[in-house]
Amino acid sequence: LSIKKGECVLLCGRSGCGKTTVTKLINGLIPHFYNGELTGTVNVSGHDVISTDIYEISKKVGSVFQNPKSQFFHTDTTSELAFGLENMGAEKEYTKARVDDTANSLSIQHLVNRSIFELSGGEKQSIAFASVYAMNPDIYVLDEPSANLDYKAIEKLKQNLITAKKDGKTIILSEHRLFYLMDIIDRAIYIDSGEIIKEFTPQELINLSDDKCKKLGLRSIVRPKQHYLIGKGNVQGEYKVSDLSINIKKCNILKGINLSASKGKIIGVVGENGAGKTTLMRCLSGLRKQVKGSISVDGHTLKHKSRIAKTYMILQDTGYQLFSDSVISECQTIGTEHSEQEIDELLSQFDLLEFKEYHPSVLSGGQKQRLAIILGILMDKEILIFDEPTSGLDYENMVKVSDTLKSLAKKGHIVFLVSHDRELLNKCCDNCLELS
Repeated sequence: LSIKKGECVLLCGRSGCGKTTVTKLINGLIPHFYNGELTGTVNVSGHDVISTDIYEISKKVGSVFQNPKSQFFHTDTTSELAFGLENMGAEKEYTKARVDDTANSLSIQHLVNRSIFELSGGEKQSIAFASVYAMNPDIYVLDEPSANLDYKAIEKLKQNLITAKKDGKTIILSEHRLFYLMDIIDRAIYIDSGEIIKEFTPQELINLSDDKCKKLGLRSIVRPKQHYLIGKGNVQGEYKVSDLSINIKKCNILKGINLSASKGKIIGVVGENGAGKTTLMRCLSGLRKQVKGSISVDGHTLKHKSRIAKTYMILQDTGYQLFSDSVISECQTIGTEHSEQEIDELLSQFDLLEFKEYHPSVLSGGQKQRLAIILGILMDKEILIFDEPTSGLDYENMVKVSDTLKSLAKKGHIVFLVSHDRELLNKCCDNCLELS
């Protein structure tokens, strides 16, 4: 693979095909951080990656990861924007001027001097991109940058990419959500099982039929339309939330929430980044207490410990719920009532059987997501909450998640689904609640 200066190149393909591995070769994380056997050469801006120290590579290559939290070092945004420049030994006045220029160029003045912890997912992604932009690298490497973003935040990300491209920067993206990139990229590299299979021009990608995209494991090339229904749920449902309010640091995050759900139904929860979707779900699962209101099932009020007993939440950041030293032990620890054959069948269903002896930390982002979903199935709790379960997943695995949710609902579970993924919401939700 050869990428020219100023090109914008998309790496696409199924989850686990090797897209992220290519990005780690470019930014030097392979071989300087990850162990393994490496043959061949990687050359970036005239430097051999294998023999060049990673701090030298970082002067040329800036990286934006799928989870922006994984690259933050400070608790406030201004310090984060300055951090890379300070590491490079830039003069204080230059650093200050560069931070100001970055905020103006990317129109993020409203995000300066803010606590990192108070930002929405989209705002964190903007700061992650801006912290790289401030360092002014020649090459940008982005891994699933839109995975957890709403459509408004995706449009902001798109404008940032356009700004970098106009500056003559080289951009390499590993991505499943393709629709926002069609008028930015110069070409797309399709990878399958660790090999480059084909190159596409943007027009060739746009001309692919839906069937062809699905066969390749690619998501929609055009922005998906909304077909799911927005409503207030079934008022006769067995699961009721009444006048719920949630405060964080005396700030009213959610107030007067009323909803109900029936057993055997999938309720979507939608809204922009920062609307309070995850906060509400953490409360429903017992991970956060409310300041007022009640939650009940079949007329019985559930205190937060009772909610923990009845509810399992598959978190957006799977790193918080993977603890064992292998995939199989992860499943056996949580699914003590299931035989190894039953676990193997689930692993096979989600294309993880060959990784059963692997440590969860070496899985790709999409593979970790699938493992977390398997754990949710094995828990077999009455109420199941899925928070962005398809972030980092290709089309085929998105369909598997949809089929799994519908199967769980048929067994009588109450399923809540927090997602920005319209393709998933369209496929499986009975109703959707919108938070604003």
